[in-house]
Amino acid sequence: MRVAVRRGGVATAAVALMMCSVSPAVAGIGVDRPPPGGQKNDDIYAQVEVIRYDTSKNGTGPSAGPVSAAQADWSPPPCWYAPKWTPGELRDYYRRGHEAIIHDPGIPPDARNKWNEERHNYIDGDYEDFNQEKEGEGMWWGAVQNPSAPFEDQFACDRVPFWADNGETPEVENIITPEILAGLAYEQIKVPGTEVTLAPGGKSKVNLPTWAWLDGGEFKPVSVTASLAVGGLDMSATTTATPKSLRIEPGTKDARLYPASGECALNGDGSIGEPYAMGKAEQEPPCGVTYLRSSGEGSYPMEATVTWEISWTGTGVDAAQALPDGTFGNGQAVEVEEIQSVNR
Repeated sequence: MRVAVRRGGVATAAVALMMCSVSPAVAGIGVDRPPPGGQKNDDIYAQVEVIRYDTSKNGTGPSAGPVSAAQADWSPPPCWYAPKWTPGELRDYYRRGHEAIIHDPGIPPDARNKWNEERHNYIDGDYEDFNQEKEGEGMWWGAVQNPSAPFEDQFACDRVPFWADNGETPEVENIITPEILAGLAYEQIKVPGTEVTLAPGGKSKVNLPTWAWLDGGEFKPVSVTASLAVGGLDMSATTTATPKSLRIEPGTKDARLYPASGECALNGDGSIGEPYAMGKAEQEPPCGVTYLRSSGEGSYPMEATVTWEISWTGTGVDAAQALPDGTFGNGQAVEVEEIQSVNR
């Protein structure tokens, strides 16, 4: 028997937050998060890891790292609903929780009552015996939390477990979709570090341009694919990051940038800027900086940040869809000295 999806029960944020200090076995009912102390109980959370990631085309190297979304109001999804339990697994899930409540005198009465009400809903309420008679025909769906999202945001998915036949996608907000998979793949993207080549070599000179560039062979598109194949669903999304531009922040106001915006565009061959060559010491570079004051005995903390254009394609999507640009950068210490002159 299938009924309309309901909210509430022990899955609500308020009750879940209250119970997390009481018992690990019941703290995660209706949601997915580690018990207090961060130690995950594989038996209780057996059906959490349903999304798979292919990171074989990700950025590599010791300086590789995740991008930050340039759009301040965007972030990967904090939670979603996905197939998690067979009828037998959900029955055992609630059975363990019931045993934990019985033997834990610290459970508040209202939380105990909510738990029992929710449990009986699957035994002799809206459903009958956890839909045991439909074993193999569908799955119970539940909330999955993104552990890297802000804790309070993870409870936006507060519905109790609900049933869907195999191949059916329930019409519920935050249900798993290729777009959600794309956002999760975005979170797994890693791009190479951005230590630019500076020239002329050695210490930079006051009032003489310092050329900056990145070789095209080092900056190529990277991608991550997130997929879900469970409960009759088979969907995936591939999120791709493509280098777009380099931004230089010289680390001091006493500097002049090239171009003036500090944003160096990507060249046709994938490189950024132009390598320095002999005889160009006094020419303005397409990408670089001129320091106007010596760094003294120290150095300037120059930041080189690459902007990556990010898009995704996935199941049922014909053309690439845009996601917010991502940024990743590294700091470099730049020593700047005065030009030594000899008076005759």
